[in-house]
This record gives sequence, C-alpha cells and structure tokens, in this order.
Amino acid sequence: MNLSLTVSLALFGMMTMDSARAEDGDAAARGQRVYRACVACHSLEPDRNMTGPSLAELWNRTAGGLASFRRYSPALRSSRIIWTDDTLDEWLRNPDQFIPGNQMTFPGLRNDQQRADLLAFLKMATQPGHPLSTQGQGGGMGMMGGGQTPNLKKIDPTIQVSAITLCHDTYRVTTADGNTRDFWERNLRFKTDSSDDGPEQGRPAILRAGMMGDRAAVIFALPSEISTFIARKC
Repeated sequence: MNLSLTVSLALFGMMTMDSARAEDGDAAARGQRVYRACVACHSLEPDRNMTGPSLAELWNRTAGGLASFRRYSPALRSSRIIWTDDTLDEWLRNPDQFIPGNQMTFPGLRNDQQRADLLAFLKMATQPGHPLSTQGQGGGMGMMGGGQTPNLKKIDPTIQVSAITLCHDTYRVTTADGNTRDFWERNLRFKTDSSDDGPEQGRPAILRAGMMGDRAAVIFALPSEISTFIARKC
C-alpha cells in the first residue's frame, strides 16, 4: 500500500470517528431537550429522589432496586428487569405495556428518534462523576412543578412563613418580611419535607404555584406542625 493511500485511509478514519462523535453529541443535545419533560419527577443526582427515583447510575440497575427510593410499585419491584439500552427503550415507549400495573404517570414516548436522543443523553448524564449528576436541580424559589427542589434550610424572608390564619374560606399567610397574602382555602396546600432539603422546624416556607400565581404550597418540617401553626382568626 502506497503512502498516499495510507494517509487517505487514516484521514478518512479520523473524519468518520469525528463525525460519529458529532452525531453522538447532537443526539445527546437533542435528548437533553427531551429530558426537560422528566425533570419535574427525576433527578440526575445520586439518591436525590423526587416523585420518581434518581436516575443516577441507571444503566444495569435492577428495576425497583434503588434502596433510597421507597415508593416503587409492586409491579416494578417484582419485574426483575435490568435497565439496559433495550429495556429502557421499551419502557420509555410504553411503560404500561412493558410493565403492567406500574404507577408511573408518564404515558410513553412513541417517537423513535426522540427516544433514541433521550437515551443518548441519559446514558451520558447518569454516569458517575458526570457534571450534571453533581448539580442541584433547585437553587431558587421559582414556581412549583418546574423540576426544582430548592433547599429550604436557609430561606429568604420573602418565603419564610411567620403566621397563617384561617377566616371562613380564606387563609392569610404572613411571611418574615412582613407581607401578608390571601388565598382561597382550596388554593393553598400544606406539605412536609423531612429530607435534608426540608425547612427547619418552626420555619415553614411558602412556594408559589399555578400559572396565575393564585396557588401556593406551604412546606413544613413535620406533619405535627401543620395544625398547631394555623390559627383561626377573622
């Protein structure tokens, strides 16, 4: 083989590898956009569980097998499925068909290209030590339901609740900055967060929700705080 042919083949090989890497990168970039629909329920951080389990180190994990997540359905726990490229593709395509009786609310992603892109992103982002797997998905107060889980241990006075009163069908919530806001009783929810990100006892936080800003959730450290914190007063 002459030198020019050898060099040409080598250059072609390098171009092919670069093209493949670019295509992989493009797929992962597209997949990250698809993943935006998942962030409200799934974190990429190890053992940072939300509505659903953390996706960190997902590949080759047994379905229902993350010890720190306690809300798996019996169907998922007993499936004995190992998460691989093929099983995850089937799961994402139609969760109800792949594991009947599971409790995941996601209806499935029928578009083959979007599933392939999402898997390309997840396979990269769920690897140990990947930058996305060590970043918080919270860090701001923002709107509820946007995939954010802010740390409520140290909170701004604008969201630290100092008093809640109930008069007829109206809650009045006063925050540490002195402001008070009224909520229709069905538009205010009371929740608890006992995790490391939850509020300190006696220092609940209020987070806005709803497209119109007319709804909110007050997060307490313990269930026992809820009834004692609310005073009936007109």
